[in-house]
Amino acid sequence: MRRQLGWTVLCLGLLSSLADADDIKHSFFIAGPTFTGIIGENGEEVWNAGKPAARDGFVLPNGNILIAWNEEVRELTRGKETVFHYKLSPDNKELGTVERLANGRTLITELGGKPRLLEVAADGKIAVECPLQPETDNGHMQTRMARKLPSGNYLVPHLFAFAVKEYAPTGEVKQIFKTDLEELGGRAAENWPFTAIRLDNGHTLVNLTHGNKAVEFDPSGKVVWKVSNDDFPKEKPFDDACGGQRLPNGNTVICAYHATGTAIKVFEVTPEKKLVWTYRGPHRAHEIQVLTTNGKPVEGRPLK
Repeated sequence: MRRQLGWTVLCLGLLSSLADADDIKHSFFIAGPTFTGIIGENGEEVWNAGKPAARDGFVLPNGNILIAWNEEVRELTRGKETVFHYKLSPDNKELGTVERLANGRTLITELGGKPRLLEVAADGKIAVECPLQPETDNGHMQTRMARKLPSGNYLVPHLFAFAVKEYAPTGEVKQIFKTDLEELGGRAAENWPFTAIRLDNGHTLVNLTHGNKAVEFDPSGKVVWKVSNDDFPKEKPFDDACGGQRLPNGNTVICAYHATGTAIKVFEVTPEKKLVWTYRGPHRAHEIQVLTTNGKPVEGRPLK
């Protein structure tokens, strides 16, 4: 009887754990190959930009949506009126990053023959131009999600350089986080950095695309946390770890860009490496911004 009671308690505990996971619902902005817009907490399309294949984007505090496509950046109202527009310069091949800064400017990266990071004013004029050092002429693989730091420097992931570099506005590299470390599998693991996020504790969270990992570095570049498919042998949610976000509760949201069909396309893991939420809807995710959880807005600045 005692053994049966113990088994019953164990089963109830597992069911409770699963129920807790099922109870989590997110709405989120998604930039992906088939859809650019907002997905509601029940998986429905709440807002559609009308143009797929976005690279990066944010829902702004005023409700507008700032989006980077391959050849342009637009800020759109919910009625799809353009209130800010930037077009790719003829010197380069594609755009990667977009982020609205506290100073009102828009952070944009251009890839190609003249890789650079720009701060563009509301009138379209370039206020800051920071040359980048991606260590490759392959424009598409030079960089991805760059973000401005509170210090005024920029955090820039360079895929083929196997490095996340922190740049001063002058273009000087101030620090490098290497992603081809032996403990991460070396270069053979193809740990190309895609999303790099400076956390409030000074650590840096990096999603590694073909390496199918998310890694947290301390300020010295030491790996202090790592999560991969090895931690989820059954679900194996990692499938080209591209965009991501660290939520205020400490959990990490990760995009599985190559996932198709009913496979997991976005997922949330706890610091203890527990899988607590997944999105298996029709749209693949290049980048994501979680907006609400169970009807409540996600507080704090969007760490993505």
